[in-house]
Amino acid sequence: MKETQLITCINCPVGCRMTVTIEDGIVVSVKDHSCKRGDVYARQESVRPLRMVTAVARVKGSAVPVSLKTQQPIPKDKIKACMEEIFRLDLRLPIMAGDVLKENVADTGVNLVATRTLV
Repeated sequence: MKETQLITCINCPVGCRMTVTIEDGIVVSVKDHSCKRGDVYARQESVRPLRMVTAVARVKGSAVPVSLKTQQPIPKDKIKACMEEIFRLDLRLPIMAGDVLKENVADTGVNLVATRTLV
C-alpha cells in the first residue's frame, strides 16, 4: 500500500515542506528538501518519530524540583510511559547536573539525566 505524507522539516529555519512516499512501511522517496538533513529527518519522522523529553521532578528535601531530560530522543509513542516513570521517581538530594536519574526509561534504552544541580 502506497501512502504520501507532507512533513515540515525542523532542522533549520528554512522549514522545507517535503513530500514523503511510503510503501509497505518503507520510505521510497523524499521530495522538496533543500539539504541532506531534511532528507534524513523526513525518513525518520515519517516512519518512527523521535522526540527529546524535558520535564521536572520532585525531590525529597527540596522545595525546588530538578529539571531533567532524556539523553537522546525517544520514540514518540513512549513519551507517556516516560512521563509516568518521571512522576514515580524517588529522588533525594544531592543531585548534580548530568547525574543519571533513571536508566532505560520506558524500555527505550535511553537514560534520564539531571540538567541542574540541587544540593
